[in-house]
Amino acid sequence: MRKLFLIGFVCLLFGLAGCSTKTESNGGSSKEPVKVVTTIAQIGDIAKQVGGETVEVESLMGPGVDPHLYNAVQGDIQKLNEADIIFYNGLHLEGQMDDIFQNMQEEKPTIAVAESIPNEELLADPASPDISDPHVWFDIGLWKRATEAVRDGLIELDPNNESVYKENTSAYLTELQELETYAKDRFTEIPEESRVLVTAHDAFNYFGEAYGFEVIGLQGLSTESDYGVNDIQRIIDVLVERNIKGVFVESSVSERSINAVVEGAKEAGHDVSIGGELYSDAMGEEGTEEGTYIGMFRHNVDTIVDSLK
Repeated sequence: MRKLFLIGFVCLLFGLAGCSTKTESNGGSSKEPVKVVTTIAQIGDIAKQVGGETVEVESLMGPGVDPHLYNAVQGDIQKLNEADIIFYNGLHLEGQMDDIFQNMQEEKPTIAVAESIPNEELLADPASPDISDPHVWFDIGLWKRATEAVRDGLIELDPNNESVYKENTSAYLTELQELETYAKDRFTEIPEESRVLVTAHDAFNYFGEAYGFEVIGLQGLSTESDYGVNDIQRIIDVLVERNIKGVFVESSVSERSINAVVEGAKEAGHDVSIGGELYSDAMGEEGTEEGTYIGMFRHNVDTIVDSLK
């Protein structure tokens, strides 16, 4: 104890770089947590699940924030500079921050978790086949791969806690498998002809591919995409032709576009209701069930099933 006090006193007195009074904990690692910064909260939730008490996690983008349009502020740059490791989605989800991540890669581990997924498992943008759809968290199988990417990044940075990261990851992957089983069981309640998901933008293509839904978005993969009268009419025609009764708004996208579809359908003599709000590019408020990946996904499953069954 006396030795630790003297080391701390010398560090305080002379400001010596690299001095530390960190005590040893699991596996011989320092007691001070690893500082993790993520972009979207979905990745932040992975880091919390995998890292447990060994990490301190902060996500830059909170509830209702659209990552396609997000521009980093000065406070974000400071957080990124102070981080020990950075996790972001990649595949141009956070398109306004690409240059920042390139610069950060020269200074510290900066990992695009979605880009760890093999190309053959990624979906292409229908409008631009050379661009991959970044919304991988809507396929639980792919999100397991993202979880493993976070685990591997933390192990490389903090090998003394490897056993902790592996154990936590194993437990979380089991929870994700249980979530997928729950989702598939609930989807059997919806007749196959009614498994049509109409939303504001194309965030749910992985969801549709994995769980057997036809997904129709008013806008493209990015909310930066423009939409016009022809796009609205295209959706209305599908609603009328397929006798679809419910469409969905998204927590991170303005309701204006979907409301235009609903009004247009009514003018065409077809009643359509808002089936509920889905979490797409952002999760719910921290501290709520929807503020976790599993809670968010269950909310979406229940909202879709209760509206379309």
